[in-house]
Amino acid sequence: MDDRDRLLSMLVAASRRGEFVLSSGKKSDFYIDGKQVTLTGEGLSLSARLLYPRIVAAGAGAVGGPSTGADPIVGALGVHSWREGSPLALFYVRKEPKGHGAGRRIEGPPLAATARVALVEDVVTTGASLVRAIDAVRSTYGSIVVRTFCLVDREEGGGDALAAAGVPLEAIFRRAEILARL
Repeated sequence: MDDRDRLLSMLVAASRRGEFVLSSGKKSDFYIDGKQVTLTGEGLSLSARLLYPRIVAAGAGAVGGPSTGADPIVGALGVHSWREGSPLALFYVRKEPKGHGAGRRIEGPPLAATARVALVEDVVTTGASLVRAIDAVRSTYGSIVVRTFCLVDREEGGGDALAAAGVPLEAIFRRAEILARL
């Protein structure tokens, strides 16, 4: 079984049918619990191996994403990129600026205005958290967000919302691939 098939199997195992309210507030008849995959060593390793070449191909030298869905993926990509000999700059975007200390909304070393940035997320529904992260990166550093990536696109408007923000979404898996095996 190759990396993609193994990661798909893990995501299917972390999914279930039923009645759920998603973080977007939308109701759904299935749920993909991405953290059940991205909070395992195998899931993180597979995610990094599949995402890293796409991030490099997009020309990004930094990767981050909205906390908390992106946090483990960003860490795994940092380790993977370092092992590949081409370390990515890492960061994550808080929902709100921290209420103490430096009061940052974006955690990690500062990005240059010329930095080419990729954003990652585990599961995308409406894309709202990635759009907020794009806005935060642009308004804080002026950096260039070149692409967004996710493990699973639920295909419920996220790709369109990101396209409207000027940043394409690239998914490892789409809704139908999960549902076909659920």
